[in-house]
Amino acid sequence: MRELDAIIAQYELLKSEGTESVLATLVHVEGSSYRRAGARMLVDEFGNITGAISGGCLEGDALRKALHALHQQKNKLVTYDTSDEDDAVIGAQLGCNGIIQVLFEPLDYRDNRNPCELLKTLVFQNKPLAIVVQFDLNKQKDQPGTTLLIEEDLKYLGKEPDKEVFELILEQARLALKNNNPHFAEFSIRNEARHVFIQNYEPPVKLIIVGAGNDAQILARQADLLGWEVIVTDGRPTHANKARFAGSCQVIVAKPEETLENIEIDTRSCFVLMSHNYNYDLAILKLLLAQSQIPYIGILGPLKKYQKMLGELQEEGYDLKEEILNKIYAPVGLEIGAETPAGIGLSILAEIQGVLTGKSARSLREKSSPIHEKKNDQFKKVEV
Repeated sequence: MRELDAIIAQYELLKSEGTESVLATLVHVEGSSYRRAGARMLVDEFGNITGAISGGCLEGDALRKALHALHQQKNKLVTYDTSDEDDAVIGAQLGCNGIIQVLFEPLDYRDNRNPCELLKTLVFQNKPLAIVVQFDLNKQKDQPGTTLLIEEDLKYLGKEPDKEVFELILEQARLALKNNNPHFAEFSIRNEARHVFIQNYEPPVKLIIVGAGNDAQILARQADLLGWEVIVTDGRPTHANKARFAGSCQVIVAKPEETLENIEIDTRSCFVLMSHNYNYDLAILKLLLAQSQIPYIGILGPLKKYQKMLGELQEEGYDLKEEILNKIYAPVGLEIGAETPAGIGLSILAEIQGVLTGKSARSLREKSSPIHEKKNDQFKKVEV
């Protein structure tokens, strides 16, 4: 289950029980931090926490700040400086060297546009959206909080801000969605600065596993831990069934030519062909070649198997353009010395993650620059 799904599920439970709660959102990081802007956690009035805004170093004090905001029933912005090795609140010598802004928002269950109600709509969306969080680095000022969801066509849901900044927020949201990057903007209105964090939300990765063998069971469980949407398809009902693939995994029993009839394909749909049946995998591959939006097709097995597939496809007249071949990964997975089904699953998922994020999948110690990209972390000054 994704962290956001867990937060929303807990929110629904707390709402049904009438237990008060606060949403904490990491809205800006200057320097290094375990989590980036957009990390969230839900705190209830008894101190129970769902989600996380750090690796554990901030949660203790953040719990106290959340309860304080709940007591005052007012949004609060709190700054944590993890570069201060003598900070007794956070804990000495964390080594993160970051300045972290966390926004605390008490939730009004009577308000159908409160932050968690807005975020709840994301769970049922299968398209990118921009999440708008407004705050003010001057902590004495009002902190509007999570106010809007904006679609690519600029339709929106939530609480419309002042008209003088609304059009500017829409433009920043459009850029965030177009560039697939978060945006931080600073608006100056009557000599007063206002700040906004626009998070580009993407739906979960959709992993379609072709083949329902024992190794597919392990891969499905691993992907589920990542919060990915998992679909398993196979022509054998003895293998493809809910008894073997529990949880949220969708199971489809179908002939190869019928496989895509019940699968909605988008730019987050990744296929792994691992039926251990050459003809079955080849039949599926033929279907996938026509799906230009698919970013990743992995094929389990030796290189000779893939070369044989290419030969047959060429003989049958398939136009194997470079843009098609570039999205096929065969043999599937990263070279990490994987031998067991779990190790192979790890190598496959890591490769998919790298492809989707455009990263090299090399060791971080080989990277001379910071782990997280910093170029998008600065506030862009926007004239009103």
